[in-house]
Amino acid sequence: MVGIDISGRHEERGEYLMVAAAVAAGVGSNRIHEVTGIGFATSRAEPALEHLLSVVEEALGALSDPPEGPVVAERGEFYEEPATVIGASFGPKFKYVESVAERRTVEIAHHAAYAARTLIL
Repeated sequence: MVGIDISGRHEERGEYLMVAAAVAAGVGSNRIHEVTGIGFATSRAEPALEHLLSVVEEALGALSDPPEGPVVAERGEFYEEPATVIGASFGPKFKYVESVAERRTVEIAHHAAYAARTLIL
């Protein structure tokens, strides 16, 4: 599965800098067994839904191997749009977080995206 997160969806000093992180991981129901890759992408576009989907797709494409299993995110990441609407934009299956392991993977993506954005600024 792949957990995703986007940091920087707010305007700072008159501009945007979004950093998306995609974390590929092997998981069980309650824990992460291994992290197999991390992909990043950036965008200076306004965080409209189509731009969010684009930067996430680019981060997914930066992974060394295509994602196996679902792409998972927190419900608020895409402005609480239904998973079916978001899933239509990605090749692999998309869903919102359901298990502890999925939540932990998204947390890793959150820390990675935030750290990368902090380094870029």
